[in-house]
Amino acid sequence: MKVTRCLAGATGVALMGEGVSLLLDVPDLTDVLVWLGGAVVLHDAVIAPLVLLAGLVLVRGGVRGPVRGALVVAGALTVVALPALLRPGRTANSSVLPLDYPRNLLIAWVTVATVTALLLAVRGFARRRRPRS
Repeated sequence: MKVTRCLAGATGVALMGEGVSLLLDVPDLTDVLVWLGGAVVLHDAVIAPLVLLAGLVLVRGGVRGPVRGALVVAGALTVVALPALLRPGRTANSSVLPLDYPRNLLIAWVTVATVTALLLAVRGFARRRRPRS
């Protein structure tokens, strides 16, 4: 478990470094700061309370943590995808937002749900295999 956490932490630090390097190319950081501030407010005022409430109401026992984590990830993915999902109709330039964003968001949600289910299955299997004292 410790190795997994160290690996996850190292991956997170590497991805943050990539994000910082991309920010260095932005000429005016005002829009970025407004977007980040809005993301923090949206998370703290909407996503986190809804996730905590859903975890409290829908889930019991040891699966509450992974389910809440999956809901946080799904909520963050949704927030990031909202601008592309709410775009106005077709654009004159076909290269602007050319992908099927609703389908891709659904794929991301299914991936999050699948990874969460696999994590819970592995946990349950490991608990059953543990010798009882």
